[in-house]
Amino acid sequence: MAKKPEDPERPGRIKQLRMIAQIIKEANPKGMPIVYASALGTLVLCIVIGLVTGWFWYLLLIGIMLALTVGLVVFGQIAQKSQYSMLHGQVGAAAAILQGMRGNWEVTPAVAVNRDQDIVHRVVGYPGIVLVSEGPGSRVQKMLVAEKKRVQRVALDVPVYDIQSGDGEGQIPIAKLQRHLMKLPRNLKKPAVYEINNRLKALPQTLPMPKGPLPRGAKMPRPKMR
Repeated sequence: MAKKPEDPERPGRIKQLRMIAQIIKEANPKGMPIVYASALGTLVLCIVIGLVTGWFWYLLLIGIMLALTVGLVVFGQIAQKSQYSMLHGQVGAAAAILQGMRGNWEVTPAVAVNRDQDIVHRVVGYPGIVLVSEGPGSRVQKMLVAEKKRVQRVALDVPVYDIQSGDGEGQIPIAKLQRHLMKLPRNLKKPAVYEINNRLKALPQTLPMPKGPLPRGAKMPRPKMR
């Protein structure tokens, strides 16, 4: 069998890690020292235990593997927090967070936009249809109601949830947005997710995307660990 050609535009894992490290340095100068300290501290602890118990070489090997694992975990957590801090307050921040979700989630950004650049994004997943807004609650509530009526025309029996993202009262901060969606009940199976998403794509796009650049880091690569 012929090998699948590699995408020349897709960066390798080492390059991805360097790109993410650079983002962390810009958002949080103390981030990378914390990563190094956590990995080194784990290794030193294992070495000390090895010297005390007499299992130095065994615990040295274990310590190296644990240090790498701890370093990658801390690296991922700090990278995620750095992404949130860079996206905070920017137009389209919720869409960037939603598009970074893992799993069977179909995200359609900006299905509704008003003159004030308030936005409603649509997500289709196992819970059903989730409408996520960006903007003050006093303005986006009408947009959510209108969009909910619109999607129910082609998905009558599908649960529809509406979520307001933001820092206002009753809104979900973008740092907690993914976790909030993951807690929703699983009402659909995988084939139904694709079927409903295809039906919703047939709906006309009534409003264009707001003017202005999308937030940096919207497609920030994630480190993968086997």
